[in-house]
Amino acid sequence: MMLSEEKITHLTHVLLQGLINRNLIGLNDEEGKIRREIKRIIVNELKIGEDIDSAVRKKLQSFSRKLSEGSPEWEVLYKKFFREEEIKRGRASG
Repeated sequence: MMLSEEKITHLTHVLLQGLINRNLIGLNDEEGKIRREIKRIIVNELKIGEDIDSAVRKKLQSFSRKLSEGSPEWEVLYKKFFREEEIKRGRASG
C-alpha cells in the first residue's frame, strides 16, 4: 500500500472534518462509523491503483525491446497504458 495506516487514518479525519465544516454532510451516524467507511473507500482505491500499476508494468516488460524505467519513452507509455487501464476498469472516462 502506498500510504501508511496512520496517513490513511489522518486523511479520514481531515476529509470528514472538511465535509462537516463546509456543511456538505449531516451526521446521522457516529463519526467513527463514517471514518471507517471513508477509510475502506481509500484503501480500495489504493488497491485498484496498485493493481493497475502492476498490470501496466507487466505490459511494458512484455515488449521485445526493453525500455528503461524512468526514460521519457517509458514515462509516456506508462501514462498512456495507465489511463487506458483506468478506462477499461471503469475508473475513468475516455
